[in-house]
Amino acid sequence: MAETPDFTLHMLVAHARAADVQLSVIGGAAGLDRRLRSAAIQKTGLALAGFERFLRAGRLLVFGESEVSYLALLPTADRTAALRRIMAFDLPAVLVTGRVDVPAEAVVEADRAGVPLLQTPLPTPVAITRLTALLEDRLAPREIVHGVLLDILGLGVLVVGESGIGKSECALDLVVRGHRLVADDTVEIRRRAESIVIGTCPELTRHHMEVRGIGVINIRDMFGVSSTRSSKRVELVVQLERWDPALDYERLGLDDTFHHLLGVPVPLVRIPVAPGRNVSILVEVAARNQLLRARGRNAARALVDAADARLARFAANEPDAEDIVAPEDDA
Repeated sequence: MAETPDFTLHMLVAHARAADVQLSVIGGAAGLDRRLRSAAIQKTGLALAGFERFLRAGRLLVFGESEVSYLALLPTADRTAALRRIMAFDLPAVLVTGRVDVPAEAVVEADRAGVPLLQTPLPTPVAITRLTALLEDRLAPREIVHGVLLDILGLGVLVVGESGIGKSECALDLVVRGHRLVADDTVEIRRRAESIVIGTCPELTRHHMEVRGIGVINIRDMFGVSSTRSSKRVELVVQLERWDPALDYERLGLDDTFHHLLGVPVPLVRIPVAPGRNVSILVEVAARNQLLRARGRNAARALVDAADARLARFAANEPDAEDIVAPEDDA
């Protein structure tokens, strides 16, 4: 089941430096356990003029130079009243951008309401861009998938299937063939924007793989740093299934099927597993075929179209081009 991770103001301050944003807490430190519920950041100066209805709950509110300048023009009583109305709203925090002098009343009201008051020396556009990217990553919906994620020729391939069907052995063979492991057994999936799904590995098991009969191995130590990567966009799902003679498996590959991850449809290929079938080669071929399809080259569709064209010519009693033999030149 997908879930949105908790992300508090404490975490924001701790992670902001990694996003090249320096944040300092200048008021309302008692509210640093408040949760951020949206990656969208609002800059609604009209709220200071009494239009609080334009505010959105759960979103970080930014005060830039214009908002601070407006507050400085107000009489002390009006400035306090405006800030009190703002702090009473359901806001996780207020961020002041730029090297401006924050009114003393803002610190007092932030402490009174328990709403963190933060400040960064960055200008407003830069701060909003960097913090939005950070929040989109940290607040992205997530779920845990049992499978193996690999980077095959630049394509993110998630291999899924029942336990013991050979996912890890298939992945190990692909790593030996020069492809890269992202995660084995436990894949953490998160959605970016509306149509991008990113897979990564929990920190504890990163670079590790369990191989039945051998145990846990470290892929990076065994095959080098180029054999792993920390995350990859999931662009193809390969489902391994035990061969069932009663089932009718895909023979042409004309029908597009999808596997939904966090509501995002991802192309799906089902590969039956049976003795004598080299599963790792089949997975690699599936990845190569998906890359060709993404470039507009569908082998199955091209073959069917060519067959249909030949049948149409036959019905019209038109000779095929390959049946026309050019006359030989006289010696």
